[in-house]
Amino acid sequence: MVDVAEQTLADIGEFGLIAELTKRFPQGEQVLVGPGDDAALLRIRNGHVVVSTDLLVEGRHFRRNWASAADVGHRAAAQNLSDINAMGGRAHSLTVGLAAPADLPVRWALEFAEGFAEECSLLGASVVGGDVTRSSEIVVSVTVLGSLTQAPVLRSGARPGDVLALAGRQGWAAAGLAVLGRGFRSPRAVVTAYQRPEPPYDAGPAAAAAGATAMVDVSDGLLAEAGHLAAASGVAVDVTSSSLEIPEPFLAVAAAINADPASFVLTGGDDHALLATFPGDASLPDGWRVIGRVSEGEGVTVDGEAYDGPTGWTHF
Repeated sequence: MVDVAEQTLADIGEFGLIAELTKRFPQGEQVLVGPGDDAALLRIRNGHVVVSTDLLVEGRHFRRNWASAADVGHRAAAQNLSDINAMGGRAHSLTVGLAAPADLPVRWALEFAEGFAEECSLLGASVVGGDVTRSSEIVVSVTVLGSLTQAPVLRSGARPGDVLALAGRQGWAAAGLAVLGRGFRSPRAVVTAYQRPEPPYDAGPAAAAAGATAMVDVSDGLLAEAGHLAAASGVAVDVTSSSLEIPEPFLAVAAAINADPASFVLTGGDDHALLATFPGDASLPDGWRVIGRVSEGEGVTVDGEAYDGPTGWTHF
């Protein structure tokens, strides 16, 4: 009997691939109709529905020699699940579009699906459908749906007098990318962080319950996302550099490549930490730490001064 994982996508065909992928996506209780029909049917309880879509493009967002198929699956799921987290919600359903070369081994697609499903299982979220097609490189498109049991926490709610706070690890993926970009694989801790982010999935709902006034997922860089929050809220944000954690592996990477270790934290993305503002007298939930302040004005500063250099990832 032929092992389907040893075939290519051209061998197995579109519907054969879909059949194999859907075996790897268990369905949660909110799914009334899952993969296999023209659309999924979901049960929606009290509250709001929140939706987001993201893309991963081979050569732009990942390289197969830097991350395994399962790693790419984890990353694709994490960046979408985190968007719902940043609204104060909880993701429950996803659809996945996969475009890939015809000669891509089926094994890669199956391992991608397994990594994706494993990340979704952290929240009990289900893959309820999607699509596959041919492409010159791998492209992954994910749409995620989630629920809110309270009003969403937007980027536009920060007010002068609020504190700026961070939840989750920050800068690890950026340090890992710097290492991989120079052909190395150590320190292993930062490389692993780049390959498989660990978003603080409980921090978003906890922040919303604690009265967070604004929140954003740190996907493109802490200062860049702080700038989005400041612009949407019409306020100024100042980051206190002494409040930032600079782990030892960052020092080793920075020394090796002649960089400022703080730059990984200030401008790195892909860890999918959360950045939020809270009223100055609020009691922050576990896992959140104050890293700055909000005031009248505009823009983002570090220790009261403009930051000299790129503030994060730019797509174009």
